[in-house]
Amino acid sequence: MTGTAPVPFTADDYAARMERAARQAADAGLAGLLVAPGPDMVWLTGYTPPADTERLTLLVLAPGRPPELVVPALEAPDAGRATGAPALTLRDWTDGKDPYALTAALLDARGRFGVSDNAWALHLLALQRTLPDTSYVSLTEALPMLRAVKDAAELERLAAAGAAADAAFEEIKQVGFSGRLESEVAADLAGLLRRFGHSQVDFTIVASGPNGANPHHEAGDRRIERGDMVVLDFGGLKDGYGSDTSRTVHVGEPTDEERRVHDLVREAQEAGFRAVRPGAACQDVDRAARAVISDAGYGEYFIHRTGHGIGVTTHEPPYMIEGEEQPLVPGMCFSVEPGVYLPGRFGVRIEDIVTVTEDGGRRLNDTERELVTVD
Repeated sequence: MTGTAPVPFTADDYAARMERAARQAADAGLAGLLVAPGPDMVWLTGYTPPADTERLTLLVLAPGRPPELVVPALEAPDAGRATGAPALTLRDWTDGKDPYALTAALLDARGRFGVSDNAWALHLLALQRTLPDTSYVSLTEALPMLRAVKDAAELERLAAAGAAADAAFEEIKQVGFSGRLESEVAADLAGLLRRFGHSQVDFTIVASGPNGANPHHEAGDRRIERGDMVVLDFGGLKDGYGSDTSRTVHVGEPTDEERRVHDLVREAQEAGFRAVRPGAACQDVDRAARAVISDAGYGEYFIHRTGHGIGVTTHEPPYMIEGEEQPLVPGMCFSVEPGVYLPGRFGVRIEDIVTVTEDGGRRLNDTERELVTVD
């Protein structure tokens, strides 16, 4: 079961994204953007260069100029077939030529540029040598909200990815936990995500008993026992957009304390969700969830931010964290995932992806948030 294929993005969609990015760069006082292979390039152009290439590939976006893609000649045919290619001018270079001189001719020699976070230092340093009066700032620092507001087609893909993750959770509840290794259950989760349409699995956290007190525990060779609380956190990419959900289950009947802590986290997650509305600051979501846990005396055991953005990557801006005053805007998508982690004992986390609507928020995960018991 993979569901229906999403509506494809068009050349006009990519052209509009590149135009918007160039405009935002100008508004931020930048001479332009330099986008290396990675999520930003895929989102802006629809082109996915070879992941392991050491040859310079760089999208140059500058206000008032058409988008230009510096690309190795042997990869230019593939770049030319990308959906966003009609809006691009390809500048190809052959081995033995200087790609930095080619790129320098496209840039303001004294400009300040935003550079995608995953650009190779090798390439950036070479550009600096070629144009010593240029300066650079990371794209996340300069334009943190570039990909944050999703359009209707993106929201549709995120909702489908969330539904697929939900389907995986409904299936994993039926699998026996007791006596199995964490890594075995994690493998089951990965297989379910793929069965429900994910092309990429980014993580399958299965943290049982005391391992649950580590928010990013990697599933290992601990054998799950009756009486364990088990944190499940899993996600990846489906049709290019991310899923990420967490539920905490219990093997057999929980103790009163385990149930009480789980109920507390559920209440905190609900409070964080209810704080989502246009104009509220990102930190308001964190404050709402954190207040519930702190007021109950467990504040020191909530040791991470309340949420992170999601889109073509499973972690991206905006972040629901104290000090982040960025206002929420309809179309933003992010996790709301408070947790309590009791060292040496157990942990609880409940996570949904939420999108901001015109009058509040909408969850993209809809499995039960009550404590589930499994065998």
